[in-house]
Amino acid sequence: MVTAIVIPIICLYFYWITKKEMKLNDHKWLELAEVKKEAVATGEIKSISQEKQRFYYHRFILVQELTLQTETKLIKAKKIIPIKNNIKIDTFSIGEVIRIYGSWEGNHFHFNEYQIVHINKK
Repeated sequence: MVTAIVIPIICLYFYWITKKEMKLNDHKWLELAEVKKEAVATGEIKSISQEKQRFYYHRFILVQELTLQTETKLIKAKKIIPIKNNIKIDTFSIGEVIRIYGSWEGNHFHFNEYQIVHINKK
């Protein structure tokens, strides 16, 4: 009789913990698209890499990494997008001069908003 009472309580407890953890991770996943606009960088795109990464079980993110040649040095800029059903992926091309708005996180410039200044034709 004790087993008939204790086992459902344990199952409900773990179900509740799992739901709470999933809700927290969904919130963190959506927050990745929000970037503080503390700095601005302008430069020509030298290289582009794009990678799909697993964030949490069935949640994925798209990481676009750009190498920009500014007036003084090369910087690496990352744009992180949570992958949803109706996602719009921005396309960049080598040679474009863009202005990006975001913040520094270690050695990478994390951005979300950008503006194409002009396109270099070679």
